[in-house]
Order: sequence, then C-alpha cells, then structure tokens
Amino acid sequence: MTTCLLCDEHDDTDGMLCPGCTKATRVRLEAMPVLYRGLAPLLTPSVSAGQCRSGKGGPAPIPVALDVLDIRGPGGMASLLESWVDAVRHERGRTEQPHTGSPEGRVDRAVGVLLGHLPWIAVSWSEAGDFAKEVKELARSVSTMIRPPDNQRGTRIGNCPAIDLSGALCGAVLRLAPGEKAVRCEWCGNQYPPFVWAQLKTWIDEDTRAGNVA
Repeated sequence: MTTCLLCDEHDDTDGMLCPGCTKATRVRLEAMPVLYRGLAPLLTPSVSAGQCRSGKGGPAPIPVALDVLDIRGPGGMASLLESWVDAVRHERGRTEQPHTGSPEGRVDRAVGVLLGHLPWIAVSWSEAGDFAKEVKELARSVSTMIRPPDNQRGTRIGNCPAIDLSGALCGAVLRLAPGEKAVRCEWCGNQYPPFVWAQLKTWIDEDTRAGNVA
C-alpha cells in the first residue's frame, strides 16, 4: 500500500496517484482546451472612453481579469503544459520535439500527449503529485476567471496609478464594480476604460516595483 501523491490518502494500487485522483486529473486535462477557448470572450474590450494617466501611450485591449492574457498567451497555459510534456519525454527517454503553432493548437497538442502518458504518470512517475497538483490549480484558476464568484465589491484590479499636479501617487485600491464597463477610482475620480487596461497593468506593475524597492 502506498500514499497518493495528490490527496495523501492510502492507495491499494501501489501507484503514484490513486484511481480517483488519476480520473480527476484526466478530466481536468481533457477540459483544458475548452477552458482555454472559454477565456476568449474576456478579451473583447468595450468602446467606452475615459481618462488615463498622462505621459503614457500605446495601450492595447486587455480583459477585465488581467491574468487572462497571461493564460492565453504563448507563455501561459500552453507553456505550462508543454513543460510537463518535456519533463515526461525526458524521463522516459523520448525525443523532445519543438513546440510550434498557435497557443490554442499547442494546448490541444500538449493535452493529447499528456493524456497518452497519463497511465504511466499515475503508476510510475515520482513527479506525478506535482504534475497533478499543477493541473488542478490551473483548471481551478481558469474556471474562476470564466465563472467569477459573486462579489458585490467588484473585481480588485490593483492600486490607482494616477499622479496629481503635485506629483503625488493616488494609490487607492481600484475595483471594477459589477456591471460597470470602466474601472473608476473612488478616491481621485480617474477612470480607466477597457482600451487602456493594458497600459493600466503596466503602470500598476511599475508602481509596485518602485514601492518594493523603496
């Protein structure tokens, strides 16, 4: 008898993952392409207008959930799944292959490869627990983006990057209220419509790094 590397329960099969966790991991893997495509509607910006931080330019559309682009981009879900594909192939002495094509196609391909190796992963691979846990967390994270929990306070975006005439940073917490099309700072009144969200994320990240250094 062994202990499942995901749920820590005793497993009579002497594998790395118990049958229940193996099945759950398979279901989550099979759902990845659907979850990936389910994020696409969140990338469509509104045509609302509003104010933004001066002195910056070139904003591009970004979804309400700022992590959506990261998940759907080349370095997101596709790269994470491909990293496990490479690890499995290396462990089994298989030839590693380049990952090419669109992120969506790469997700589909990586899922197919991982499903093919899943019986071996569940029975023999010492990294099965970490693999199953990461797949579980990714599925849960993406599902939350697609079906966010009811939150009357709205989605927390970050801290307002607006600068007043004296050069002081606002820093108030920004939230996108339910049903609203633009992020509005309740403290300074600045508004950030969808077409500036990419730049807004850049400003927030810059201010966060500056605060950490200080």
